[in-house]
Amino acid sequence: MQNAAILTVDDDPSVSRSVARDLRRRYGDRYRVIRAESGSTALDALREIKLRGEQVAVLLADYRMPGMNGIEFLEAAMDVFPLARRVLLTAYADTDAAINAINIVDLDHYLLKPWNPPEEKLYPVLDALLEAWLTTPAVTMPETKVVGHRWSARSFAVRDFLARNLVPYRWLRADEAEGARLLAAAGLGEADVPVVITTDGKALARPTETDLAAHVGMATTPASDLYDLAVIGGGPAGLGAAVYGASEGLRTLLVEQRATGGQAGQSSRIENYLGFPDGVSGAQLTDRARRQAQKFNAEMLTTREVVGLERQDPVTLLRFSDDTAVAAHTVVLATGVSYRLLDAPGLADLTGRGVFYGSAAIEAPNCSGEEIYIVGGANSAGQGAVYFSRFARRVHILIRGDDLTRSMSRYLIDQIEGIANIEVHPNTEVVGGEGRDHLERLTLCDRRSGRVATVPTSWLFVFIGAEPRTDWLGDVVARDGNGYVLTGSDLLADGLRPAGWAPSRDPYHLESSMPGVFAAGDVRAGSVKRVASAVGEGAMAVSLVHRYLEGR
Repeated sequence: MQNAAILTVDDDPSVSRSVARDLRRRYGDRYRVIRAESGSTALDALREIKLRGEQVAVLLADYRMPGMNGIEFLEAAMDVFPLARRVLLTAYADTDAAINAINIVDLDHYLLKPWNPPEEKLYPVLDALLEAWLTTPAVTMPETKVVGHRWSARSFAVRDFLARNLVPYRWLRADEAEGARLLAAAGLGEADVPVVITTDGKALARPTETDLAAHVGMATTPASDLYDLAVIGGGPAGLGAAVYGASEGLRTLLVEQRATGGQAGQSSRIENYLGFPDGVSGAQLTDRARRQAQKFNAEMLTTREVVGLERQDPVTLLRFSDDTAVAAHTVVLATGVSYRLLDAPGLADLTGRGVFYGSAAIEAPNCSGEEIYIVGGANSAGQGAVYFSRFARRVHILIRGDDLTRSMSRYLIDQIEGIANIEVHPNTEVVGGEGRDHLERLTLCDRRSGRVATVPTSWLFVFIGAEPRTDWLGDVVARDGNGYVLTGSDLLADGLRPAGWAPSRDPYHLESSMPGVFAAGDVRAGSVKRVASAVGEGAMAVSLVHRYLEGR
């Protein structure tokens, strides 16, 4: 099975390497052997495999792991790959737990560690389980397929859109046999890529994100003309507002231009979010929040761009880019921020072809054994570096300052210092990039000495600063000099309310200069740029929405 994997998880690095070594020696020519050193990391790997449309044949999990033991991991893994065979690795003292696991996770086998020789105590067991797995009829699942070129910005955009919206797909290169067969079957050629084959067999050549969303089952058209609450932006603040608004009985609409999760949704691991001691990926957190909002019947639109707000008492109109509109009694602005573009010669033309903004996690496996460069010194850059270090030969972090302490959390700095293949380059900036069909070289400059050097690489991931997505608001809502939305007491000048303010009260804490329109999360002036605070502001905005509705 070319794409099938055997996954092993053990928190002891030496044991983990030993198990993987034994497995590769016997099965490496037929299966991909993947090892992880924690249950949460292993679950992340399983989800990535699932998104790529690949299979897992056998799961081997150590029982005694901190945070998530082997039985807990196998139970969670069953939701992702229910047909994978399950093995628990135990010591002699854990055999009772292993026997109990047979009833909890339908365990296929338990193995006592250490085994020696594997030819007698490991391989016969695995041979039987793999044979059983191969003969088990698989549940045929419809599969979205993407055919494209390796270094095509448009192909990357399609893959990134599907991945960020948690739509499983299978990636096929147009210059390989299976991709070419699919193109021929659809009556298309390499000039038509990217081509998306939907689960019902429809071929979409160079689809727009709106067409793509509609064909993979995402809502793009509102079901009503009027809502109690409209949330613009699907990051942590927007999802928080949607969950609390819908759960409290407000007819709630969430509008997202591209993919729910925002910048946080691209984070490979958030480790300082309350309630997740082992960390949580941005995709996991986004998926849970989205499902939670839908559970309370929040309506969610994707690939819809709001281009204007217009007050028509007693409602606010949200105008979309296609000249349609919906009305809402209240609005929460949660559009977040976007990464600034890196202004250096040659990079603009290579965006999506080796130059990426944010983590672009779908590219991580392609970085295996290569040198990659990350620009930025904040938490998002640190999280990206830690994640990519699992794949790349070496990760280079480029920062303009002297060190990471001014902009990165201590826990991430400690992690980076403990990872041998991550190197931090202070006082260094990218001043150019070159390549034909993709990035091939970067030009770096030492800010202290002025010395310039050229380095070969095909990978640059940029995490620099942030800009609020508020230009579309114009003068309708008051903003500060950097474009962030002013709210509450920040709107008062010498105790005076903003010009045109009609209510006989001061603006509520998160309320903007347009009554009934609130701002939450990174887009708000003075906000704390953390996921937890964004979620909290989304919830707080809903409580203020209730006060506004009651006081009209």
